[in-house]
Order: sequence, then structure tokens, then C-alpha cells
Amino acid sequence: MSLLAPVNNTYRSSVNLLEHAGGLPLLLLRLYLAPIMMQAGWNKFAAFDATVSWFGDGLGLPLPWLMALLAAGTELVGGALLIVGLATRLVSIPLMITMLVAIFTVHWDNGWLAVSDASSWLANDRVVEAVERKERIKSILREHGNYGWLTGRGPVTILNNGIEFAATYFIMLFTLLCFGGGRYLSFDYWIARWAARRGN
Repeated sequence: MSLLAPVNNTYRSSVNLLEHAGGLPLLLLRLYLAPIMMQAGWNKFAAFDATVSWFGDGLGLPLPWLMALLAAGTELVGGALLIVGLATRLVSIPLMITMLVAIFTVHWDNGWLAVSDASSWLANDRVVEAVERKERIKSILREHGNYGWLTGRGPVTILNNGIEFAATYFIMLFTLLCFGGGRYLSFDYWIARWAARRGN
């Protein structure tokens, strides 16, 4: 039993240290998600008429003007709040709803993969069928373009537009909903501490 005592003490010390660092992964989640959400919201506002048309005609959503405004505002404002960790749990809810709408109205029929990869065990018929299209694109580029220059920043890729990214963002937002903005590194934490002091 005495042989395990040093191991146990080291483990407990490590856990205590990690508890103090618990706000760091939540900060990283927030900082990862914020620019993605803000860019999506900005893009919707920048082409608002096209967004409204897509929401109504393309996705068949009711009240497309209102839905586009809510989606763009949620992403833009919500992303900004995530940066500073203010109202993190509250803002995660509409952002999660936005991700669910995206999953089921835009990405669901395309399967899981965001990028076509026929070698993946998650590849569906759509992804497998894209192989022939990709080869045709490459053939056209080789014949009519500077293929080395065109692919100098990466290979030719076909976007599959599956649920992969939206589902990942949903899980990250759900984590923030459950754990909040994080210890020490969010406005939420310091506001809660201030409120607790005022309550005493």
C-alpha cells in the first residue's frame, strides 16, 4: 500500500493542476469556433439577398428573410461573444440550432464526408461516383492549363459537403453549453465570481 502512495499523490497533484488549467481547452474551442461562425454570418450578410433566396427557394425554409437574418446574426454576434467568453452557454444554444438546421437541410443527403474521399470507409455512392468526375477535371486541366501551377497549392479536390464539419461544430458547441466559457479565461467566469462576492 505504501508503494502506491507516491503514485497516488502524484496523480492527485496532477489532477489538481489540470483542474486549474481546465479553462484552456474551453478557450481553444471558443477561439477555434469564433472565426468560423463569424465568417459564416458575415458571408450571409454580405450577400443577403442571395442568402434569402437560397433559404427560401433552395432549402424551402419558411420565412426565408427572417431565417436568414437570424442565422447570420446568430453566427456573427455569437462568434464575437465566443471570443471573449461572454454568455457562452446561452449563445451556444442558437449556434447549435443553426448547426442542426445546416445538417438536416443542407448536408444530410450528402453523407458524412465533407470532402470526397473514395478510399474512406465512410464513402457513399455520391463520393464513389465523384472519382470519375475528378479524373475528368484533372484531364481537362492537364490538356488546357498549367497543371503544375494549378495544383501547386494542393491536389484537385471535389467537395462532398457532408455533415462532417457541421456535426463537429455542434459537438464543440455542446461541450461549451455543458462546461461554459472556462475557468479564468472567460468573462463568464469573472462575472460569476463578482456575482458570488456581491451575494455574500
